[in-house]
Amino acid sequence: MTTGVRRRMGVEERRQQLIGVALELFSHRSPDEVSIDEIAAAAGISRPLVYHYFPGKQSLYEAALRRAADELAARFDEPREGPLGARLLRVMERFFGFVDEHGPGFSALMRGGPAVGSSTTNAMIDEVRQAAYEQILDHLGVGNPPARLALVVRSWVSLAESTALLWLDGREIPRAELELQLVHDFAALMAVGAAYDPATERIVLRILADEPPDGPFGELVGRLVGMASALPAVPGPRGTAT
Repeated sequence: MTTGVRRRMGVEERRQQLIGVALELFSHRSPDEVSIDEIAAAAGISRPLVYHYFPGKQSLYEAALRRAADELAARFDEPREGPLGARLLRVMERFFGFVDEHGPGFSALMRGGPAVGSSTTNAMIDEVRQAAYEQILDHLGVGNPPARLALVVRSWVSLAESTALLWLDGREIPRAELELQLVHDFAALMAVGAAYDPATERIVLRILADEPPDGPFGELVGRLVGMASALPAVPGPRGTAT
């Protein structure tokens, strides 16, 4: 039997509740469209009480983004077991799971939302990118990457971010296909980097030695070989086909 008496929350518990409510609302609509009144109603408290815990919508917005940024960065955390291609695919599945669940919130985090230009928001975005970068280097088993490899990894992190933002606009490509494509993009960028840099080449060869033929990287090789076989024969230097 319930008494109908509402339990009084402590200060930190109430703050965390409001952050969770705000993040949930931001996950379905742009933060610009969510008012303090809506957040208060969803939390079951009055508007003045929201301001008791947060001085304004901006501070609540940034606290919600802080939680989103921490969760997003954690999606890149993966046990260092098994082939790299399979690990990256699991990372992309979790990354796009977050993007899919928190579309407007993800866009607000990466594009700035109502806090565009805010040093706090920009710092959070940089933290997510840096965490992803460091996690990928850890997967590669590289502590001090050569300059070209560092450029490749940072480029891929940016590619994953921009691809997710574009995908949210219409979700025209099946999510699973895009997750696999980004893993293939990583392999392709690494291969190009290896073609220009011996240090990156050694890392790539070490990784490929552990990749199974039926893994994501092996599948990419199969696709490329199939494309190459469909090309017309190219005349050799003496007019013979090659």
